[in-house]
Amino acid sequence: MRYRQLAPGIDVSEVGFGNWTVTTGWWGDYTREESLRLHREAFDHGITFFDTSDAYAEGYAEEVLGEAIAPIRDEVVIATKFGYDITSDHQRVGQQERAHRTDVGYISQRLDDSLKRLGVDTIDFYQLHNPRMAHIDADDLWAFLEDAKEAGKIRAYGVALGPKIGWLEEGVHAMRTRDVHGMQMIFNMLEQSPGKELLEVAEETGRTMIVRVPHSSGMLEGNLTADHVFPKNDHRRHRPRSWLIEGVQKVATLDFLTEAGGGTGMTLGQAALKWVLSHDRCVTTLPNIYGSEQIAEFAAAPDKRDLTAEELDRIQALYDDNFGVVPEGLPDTDKVNGGVGS
Repeated sequence: MRYRQLAPGIDVSEVGFGNWTVTTGWWGDYTREESLRLHREAFDHGITFFDTSDAYAEGYAEEVLGEAIAPIRDEVVIATKFGYDITSDHQRVGQQERAHRTDVGYISQRLDDSLKRLGVDTIDFYQLHNPRMAHIDADDLWAFLEDAKEAGKIRAYGVALGPKIGWLEEGVHAMRTRDVHGMQMIFNMLEQSPGKELLEVAEETGRTMIVRVPHSSGMLEGNLTADHVFPKNDHRRHRPRSWLIEGVQKVATLDFLTEAGGGTGMTLGQAALKWVLSHDRCVTTLPNIYGSEQIAEFAAAPDKRDLTAEELDRIQALYDDNFGVVPEGLPDTDKVNGGVGS
């Protein structure tokens, strides 16, 4: 494992663990014991950066993380998120986004609740979860975060962009107008915009980036086929069917990166992480970890050789040509395995 600086005094492993996959039921069902075991396995493989949110199963994910890292608290970096209303009785439909709530009184209570669930005195990196422009313009919210930092409740703060790919304007505005220490975004070889544009502003403003979905929801692990059937509780059933059909075709053009293709001596999943980490402002990645095999594979990626300039140029040329794939023209309402859109 290798480590980079997320914020002053905060070093993180180049591969982190976002625990939503093993706590929310959107990537399969896990018992509490299974979730705890995977957290601890990740640490045993050198992973020291753990990302969660108070909105993941209404605090359950924070509780699991807190229990898992209790014996090693001083050896890991904890990141969590805030900004959604997790106390209302609103019933979500599918993956429908819940309502935000960011008034200072509410956020103050949520911060204290997160500290309690995590079993810590300080949260290392506190992120505003999927904000809109109005949240970035809310002076009282950012003043509260600075006060919380001075009080020792948090060490650094930032923004997690989402929920889906995009949010260029919000990210740029936050980096240029707020003292964010880092930002989380979606970025991978298949989905490079607006990540590239956000990285340009990060370079300009001196911000660091946390990258989630570095494998395009598993596509860049190289194990999917056009007729792959996802379990009913797998969130990828909400993806357009075109994502699966076209993605498999795109991945086929990247075999030069894999050991099987006579290339880098690594798996496609490892090469996908090395591609993200080839961007200096990207300090850590959050691959979707859902088993021991992914932990072992992904945690080994940083110690693989860096991609060459020629390989990086070839990837870029493929991306610029849509990997030679002609869009299927399927409607967005046509979901993978007949899943219902939200």
